Amino acid sequence: MRVRRLVAVASVAVGIVALTGCRSEPGVAAYVGEHRITEDAVTEVIDDARAKNPTPTEAADVLPGQEPQLPGRSQVVSTLVLSEVCERVSAAEGYRSQGEVDPAQVAQGLGLNPETRYVRQVAELYSCLSGIPVGAPVAPTEQELIDLVAAGKRAGAVPPEVTVEQAATQLDGDQLRQALAHRDSLSEAVETYDVTVNPRYRPLVFPVLSFSGQAMAVGVPLGEPGSDAVTDISTPRPRPEQTEPTEPTLPTDG
Repeated sequence: MRVRRLVAVASVAVGIVALTGCRSEPGVAAYVGEHRITEDAVTEVIDDARAKNPTPTEAADVLPGQEPQLPGRSQVVSTLVLSEVCERVSAAEGYRSQGEVDPAQVAQGLGLNPETRYVRQVAELYSCLSGIPVGAPVAPTEQELIDLVAAGKRAGAVPPEVTVEQAATQLDGDQLRQALAHRDSLSEAVETYDVTVNPRYRPLVFPVLSFSGQAMAVGVPLGEPGSDAVTDISTPRPRPEQTEPTEPTLPTDG
């Protein structure tokens, strides 16, 4: 049996963090330094997405499996947080976008109206991230491979009987090592800015690489870890399909 491929992700979520001390004001979803991302701001994005993307019961022409992928509050918070971090580090270091992401492409991937505010914010975020330099590919540690295979098994992307050694021959390639390099560069950028997120949104991870079916493989935690058990691997819903590994296109530093 084969391990399901790893694929680059187009969705945004953000790392595991906790509010501490006075940085826990009511109505604040997250902080980036002294910048506040309010719950009201998150609600406005959610409401805009719902208004511009009717549900299947409101639009009879929507086919099964093509329903709009409306963002949840956690996704919106993560997008707003990482966008703020990217804008700050880019301004401080003089980074410039290496490629503008077309909102229409994001909209197609999410099944949303291109005029949706969330779609534009995601496109702007990935445009910004394209300008952040990434170092040389990073080889996974033994523990990272163990965690990756365990995550894949929990997600149904790696057959239960497959060993770490067997899975590593398919999973440990350029795409994984590039993803780890992206993880490290983004982690460094995030650590420069005092990011904390309201505990209601934990655990949150920005996905850099995923198994097909959107089960996360490598992610970047933002801010303070929620516990000592935090890892860079996250595993959403299991999927039954299994396919061969492929080489996705990840953002580069140009």
